[in-house]
Amino acid sequence: MKQTCKTRMHSNYFIITLVLLWTAPEHLKAFPSFQHSQKGDVYSFAIILQEILTRDIPYCNCTLSPSEIISRVKVNEKPPFRPKVPPECTEESVLTLMRMCWEEIPQFRPNFVIITDCLKKLNKGRHTNLVDNMINMMEKYANNLEDLVEERTKQLEEEQNKTEQLLLRMLPGSVANDLKRGKTVNPEYFSEVTIFFSDIVGFTKLAAGSSPLEVVNFLNDLYTCFDTILETFDVYKVETIGDAYMVASGLPLLNGNRHAAEIALLALELLSTMTSFKIRHHPSRQLQLRIGIHSGPVVAGVVGLTMPRYCLFGDTVNYASRMESCGLALRIHVSPRSQEVLSVIGGFILDKRGVVTLKGIGPIITYWLVGHENFQKPLPDLSKAASIEAHDFK
Repeated sequence: MKQTCKTRMHSNYFIITLVLLWTAPEHLKAFPSFQHSQKGDVYSFAIILQEILTRDIPYCNCTLSPSEIISRVKVNEKPPFRPKVPPECTEESVLTLMRMCWEEIPQFRPNFVIITDCLKKLNKGRHTNLVDNMINMMEKYANNLEDLVEERTKQLEEEQNKTEQLLLRMLPGSVANDLKRGKTVNPEYFSEVTIFFSDIVGFTKLAAGSSPLEVVNFLNDLYTCFDTILETFDVYKVETIGDAYMVASGLPLLNGNRHAAEIALLALELLSTMTSFKIRHHPSRQLQLRIGIHSGPVVAGVVGLTMPRYCLFGDTVNYASRMESCGLALRIHVSPRSQEVLSVIGGFILDKRGVVTLKGIGPIITYWLVGHENFQKPLPDLSKAASIEAHDFK
């Protein structure tokens, strides 16, 4: 069995080596990467012409093995190593044409239009022969090659664009561009950003009373709506996990203290959509969105290779998550630090909620964001908000 496999491998190697006898020197140097070019085809034509003239295999007058022939063709001997064709096989003009076609420098080889003209002159009006037929076929191939290359290049560009769009959905644009250029994206410290967390009060109960397909359709409808709105703000969608939605502003591109305003206006916009958003399989049910906001320092970086993600780390992330999980349905819960930044920016309307004890943080005074002086869209009716008992405080 081992001997049979070894014999088969040796046979395959010999076949591949034989095929390379028709291959141009510039492509032999790139082997085993198979390359093609019109000038390479002209070289192959010269070897085929030698076969026709001698009525024998390539390099028939040479005693070297195929691998030895290929080695000599690759090394740029002067004069180049080529098949020997006896002068009596054909006219000198045909031999000259053949030598031109297997020139060492590709640019010195004629194209198939010139070759055709030469052969027509040599034909002196006689009927077409095997060489003419072969030339016609190779000329058609050469003419169609550019169109084929253009079509394949266009297809490649389309696939590259799809890949780039997918990458931009997974990573911020500046980070994705650095990765495409081969740059290393090191973790980066940001002194202050604002983070948004949201979830759906009563989602567990809603999911339990729905089929998996209904849950998927519902979340897809909701997050498609959210993603569309996000495009009009200077924010980055970090991730979604189940009914949780996380967004940040102020990274990877700094925007001064505008990060708090961008997140606050986004929160108002998303909360406003709850007045019109319908759950397909429960159209009369009020969706109970709750939102938490906090500002502070984070470290951000790309994590993973197979599906790289731009992740945020630090106490600010946990703090923002606590602001959401200790908030109430149909409200925007704001931390003391975010309230300070929004007060400096101005225009935002906040009501003091009072003292709230956050797990791992302790008692703090928090606020409700209830509007902005230029925000005219309606917000949900708080009388439709879920009861305290329906909340899952963490």
